[in-house]
Amino acid sequence: MSYNWGPYFIVPSEVLKSYSGKVLLREHFDEDLLAKELEELGLAGYSRAAVNPWYYRRKNSETWIKIGESWDQKNNFSVPWDTGNLENGEFEVLGLMHVVIKKEDREVVIARQNIVTITVKN
Repeated sequence: MSYNWGPYFIVPSEVLKSYSGKVLLREHFDEDLLAKELEELGLAGYSRAAVNPWYYRRKNSETWIKIGESWDQKNNFSVPWDTGNLENGEFEVLGLMHVVIKKEDREVVIARQNIVTITVKN
């Protein structure tokens, strides 16, 4: 069974779909559902950390461009993004949440993605 622990896009609010200039990308995940998935994978009880790299691309293109990344779970993995130099139009933003599990003498990494379509209007 798979648990949808996230990530969940909250940039800068859940309803904002049109960006102009500087925005703060943020994302979170559900700790309880993550714990259930880790238990199912046999990874429960080990120390863990999370990192969220951010990417964007013009809608219907193939290549992602990295915006930045954050390890700061307390501040919802926030990364600033200035859309001021982009042409107006539709883009996709990708949050690729990695959870790093330290298991005895090795690391195991699981990941989930969240892709949201936004409109840039500068």
